[in-house]
Amino acid sequence: MAISSLPMPGKRFVIGVPYLWLFVFFFLPFLILLYISFVDMGGDIIPFKPIWDADTGVLKLKYENYWSIFRNAETGVLFKTIYVEAYVRSIWYALCTAVLCLLVGYPFAYFIARSPASVRPALLMMVMLPFWTSFLLRVYAWKGILADQGVFNRLLMALGIIQEPILMLYTDVSMLVGMTYVYLPFMVLPLYANLVKMDFRLLEAAYDLGTTPFKAFWLVTVPLSKAGIIAGFMLVFIPCVGEFVIPSLLGGPENMMIGRVVWDEMFTANDWPKSTALAVVMIGLIIVPLAIYYHYTAEEK
Repeated sequence: MAISSLPMPGKRFVIGVPYLWLFVFFFLPFLILLYISFVDMGGDIIPFKPIWDADTGVLKLKYENYWSIFRNAETGVLFKTIYVEAYVRSIWYALCTAVLCLLVGYPFAYFIARSPASVRPALLMMVMLPFWTSFLLRVYAWKGILADQGVFNRLLMALGIIQEPILMLYTDVSMLVGMTYVYLPFMVLPLYANLVKMDFRLLEAAYDLGTTPFKAFWLVTVPLSKAGIIAGFMLVFIPCVGEFVIPSLLGGPENMMIGRVVWDEMFTANDWPKSTALAVVMIGLIIVPLAIYYHYTAEEK
């Protein structure tokens, strides 16, 4: 039954439940983060100090928590701080991971979509099978595979390709491999959901008109799967920006992303206002471009 055919109370309930979920589990926690980000803890350890001075009727907002993110305290230069570097690094690694997931996941999704209907559930099960295993165990497994005496190095030395182990762990390569492996299903599933609904007779028509297979794929399949590509890209990019576990276990000191910086500020430096300010800025970096994109795509429709 379509939502438009429901009676008014039922329609409001169906529409209201997702809004209630977002309000309770996103908007309220975000307001708490926003509140703490303006608190001046001073020498206290309580991050929920009041920001309203009842005697003077003035808000005591500490904007320095945000200003220090973008201005170097020693030199006074803007955008030359470890926080800005961490943001840029996080966005760069998230983009690289999303592109790698797209390059690897598109053939997977296309193959599943073109497979007989009887075997698609088994293939989809293989894609989702890693979710049945602990996230930490999967990341730790890559430590054993990429270590100096790990599976890859032992295999390459056994084949005589290398004489000594190659440094793979705690590098950009190991971190991108781990992030691509973990988030690959988030790219495959929306691509498959889009490609499986595609009318493949359009490709046959393109072949009849003399188009090469690659040209038909580029001019027919890729444009028709645009929605799946964007959805998969967003599903991979957004969580990768704030990823903490994989960079901590597989990345080196030079691969510190914003998730690790937030952790250090909150639990090592015990500076909750600064860490929440960092989190609020990170949310803004993700949500604002996303909202602008959906605004303009809605206008095009």
